[in-house]
Amino acid sequence: MNPLRLACLRAGLTLAAMSLAACGADPADAPVASAQPPLQTLTVTAAQAPRERIWDGVVEAVNQATLSAQTAGRVVELPFDVNDFVEAGDVVVRFTDVEQKAGLRRADAALNAAQAGLAEAEADYQRIAEVHARKLVAKTQLDQATARRDTARAAVASARAALREAGEQVDYTVIRAPYSGVLTERHVKIGETVRPGQPLVSGLSMVKLRINVEVPQSEIVAIRAQRQAAILLAEGKRLHAENIVIFPFADPATHSYRIRLEMPEVETGLQPGMTVKAAFTLGDEERLLVPLASLVQRGETTAVYVVQDKRTLLRQVRIGHRFDDAVEVISGLQSGDVVALEPSAAARHAAAVRKARP
Repeated sequence: MNPLRLACLRAGLTLAAMSLAACGADPADAPVASAQPPLQTLTVTAAQAPRERIWDGVVEAVNQATLSAQTAGRVVELPFDVNDFVEAGDVVVRFTDVEQKAGLRRADAALNAAQAGLAEAEADYQRIAEVHARKLVAKTQLDQATARRDTARAAVASARAALREAGEQVDYTVIRAPYSGVLTERHVKIGETVRPGQPLVSGLSMVKLRINVEVPQSEIVAIRAQRQAAILLAEGKRLHAENIVIFPFADPATHSYRIRLEMPEVETGLQPGMTVKAAFTLGDEERLLVPLASLVQRGETTAVYVVQDKRTLLRQVRIGHRFDDAVEVISGLQSGDVVALEPSAAARHAAAVRKARP
């Protein structure tokens, strides 16, 4: 819920500090009431709150990947097993590198030979250029020397590129984790020979998660208009989606739209593959709201303390959606009822009044 809407909800809860004497207590109860601190209450009124519908969603990791081989080799090391946590940069697969290192040495030798050829061509070019400047050799010889020099320069550039490629091939024999996460699957075993493109291991990051939800096409217009959703966590907590991505097409088989909810990077207890409830705002409607702290839970019964006719009474209520620190009351209260904000203080008041009565 955005801050403006939350402010409107809180404004709808009219708070008032009042004592039992202000509720019209008779003179016999006055000494007891005066001995108690003022009982903080609120007058329940209807407030504008979001109208929501809830659907199931599936949690998935934003960062998940399958690492594949980029060079041929035989697997000699698999340091991590499935479900192990891996830090970014850790080695997850290692190949034999005999062929790759031999190729690196060949490329290095080829570069040295190319550089030697370039040095010779440069020196030959300088000599012929000086002689040509004194008009002692033909222009053809200078052109030939220039061509040999340029060819030698190109050979050096090619040898350097081949050396970099050979170095990359050596690096490809060591597979490292691109980010921190959990290893979910191993596709190869130690001793197995792999080829380029073959899958090696799969993993995912637990840091950034998102929720995929499918909603019916009858509600997609209202969801597009509101673009507000929350994930319902344990104990009634809500986590508001950072961003809502509505796919622009419906599934032809189910006629439902897929929606992706991006979650902030906070600890939620959710893990990829779990199902979770997602509440989408479809509009506004009037609801009776009371603070969550005013509720009394006794077994499976939910109640509030109501101040009425000189007495503090415990009344059972039926609650609905939770909106941050407020909760909807579906039945048991009506607009104008006065509810105690602190159940423990209300219980003490009620006990003191009963004790004082003859």
